[in-house]
Amino acid sequence: MRDSKNPLESIRNVVRHGMMQIAKALNKVSGGRLNPNAVTLFGFAMHLPIAVLIARGHFIYAAILLVIFGLFDALDGQLARLQNRASQTGMLLDSVTDRMKEVIIYIGIGYFFVWSSHPNYAVWTIAACGASVVVSYINAWGEVVTKDIKDDGHVTNKAFRGGLMTFDVRMFVIIIGLLANQLPVAIVIIAVLAWFTAFGRLYRISGYLKRA
Repeated sequence: MRDSKNPLESIRNVVRHGMMQIAKALNKVSGGRLNPNAVTLFGFAMHLPIAVLIARGHFIYAAILLVIFGLFDALDGQLARLQNRASQTGMLLDSVTDRMKEVIIYIGIGYFFVWSSHPNYAVWTIAACGASVVVSYINAWGEVVTKDIKDDGHVTNKAFRGGLMTFDVRMFVIIIGLLANQLPVAIVIIAVLAWFTAFGRLYRISGYLKRA
């Protein structure tokens, strides 16, 4: 029987497994004193120099660091589960810093375009940033307006988080754009498809509410 798993989900599982092994090693070395929230905040802080590298046109270095510190999204969660420290506060911090990191990266990209030979692409960067925030905003409000509806919460939440341009896919497109020196193309792709993702999520949530 063929495996019906989504390839992206398979990659996520591999990453989670790898991060769990790293989390176990860090937990052992630190004697269990490494706070998962500290890992989250460190990963967030490192996106500031990444944005500076992008703004200055050092795309390869920026891409490498984006891969490394992008993995911190999985590392802090695995460490929290390992230490039995998973909490609503940690989930909030993780989600909010994800949005902040993305906006910071777009600021760096926008700055690069303004001072390069492609200043018009700064507008596309604003569109991509706005769409990315709206995608997450719609998901958050979808959870709020459906919280009192009796249903399979996991299935509902998974459906609301669907669409092509999820957070990890957007970051992947940016990384490919940096490595291939095709950042303008990457930003246009994100700007267009993220808006389609936003409207798609809004449509699914509206349909769900009508059927409930």
